[in-house]
Amino acid sequence: MATTVFHIEGGIGKNIAATAVVAAYKKTKPKRKIIVVSAWPEIWTLNSDVSRFYRIGNTPYFYQDVIKGKDVEIYAQDPYKQTAHITKKSHLIKTWCDMAGVKYNNEAPKLEFNFREIEEGRAYVSQFSDGVKPMLIFQPYGGPGPDHQQHPYSWTRDMHPAQAQQVVDKLADKFNIIHVCYEFHPKLNNCHRFDKIVGKKPLFAMLAHTEKRILIDSSLQHAANALALPSTVAWVATQPEIFGYKRHKNFNTKVQYKNGTVDSYLYDYDFTGVIHQCPYKSADYELHDVDAIVQSVLT
Repeated sequence: MATTVFHIEGGIGKNIAATAVVAAYKKTKPKRKIIVVSAWPEIWTLNSDVSRFYRIGNTPYFYQDVIKGKDVEIYAQDPYKQTAHITKKSHLIKTWCDMAGVKYNNEAPKLEFNFREIEEGRAYVSQFSDGVKPMLIFQPYGGPGPDHQQHPYSWTRDMHPAQAQQVVDKLADKFNIIHVCYEFHPKLNNCHRFDKIVGKKPLFAMLAHTEKRILIDSSLQHAANALALPSTVAWVATQPEIFGYKRHKNFNTKVQYKNGTVDSYLYDYDFTGVIHQCPYKSADYELHDVDAIVQSVLT
């Protein structure tokens, strides 16, 4: 049987975005069996477009079984290294579709859940419910985690901790706020901290059991779009036109710097928030409009 292999390196959000690429490919070439090799195979469970998925590094006899003498197409190129992405000319998903030679018709990312993942997500949210105020998930910080990020606050994608606290303080009387984060992230008052190490799919399932969501450019904003859940998303050095979705209310910083620094090569700023690259002089006057973000969940 004709087979196509998508080799996907990178984080969880990138994998969720890739589900839209695979959907577009399957729509164009429905008779080809699709295999995904990824660091996050759990994102691909129950995905009807995919016949099989493997974890990177756990592919025994793959060459013999899938490639040697077979009718196979392999897409292992990284869309982050493509001209259209580096020059910010097209959305990540469209760039990826162009690489695969298929037309992008605004296919959305997709996530499918088994009943245990749904139950776990519901349980994680319900433990913080008072049965009165609606639930709001707040993710002001993201990133790959303490093993791959030097500082707990990454200026390139996170909300500044002081502004994150202002958001909480302005909404705490109206919502039960769940602060989703890693253990090493800055603490916030007046909200419920959720820094448990849990499976990613149950974490994403939590979104479906909340009324509102305030997120950043991290995996949760990709997951919210896959679940058709309009959310508020705050952006800093990455752009919603490249990584975001029109379903969301997207808020850029009040001042934007796009020139990069002496260390900038293919990208203007490092995703992990290298401190000396930060071009902002004032968190209060140049970063996010807190009142606008707050108002977006009240209207």
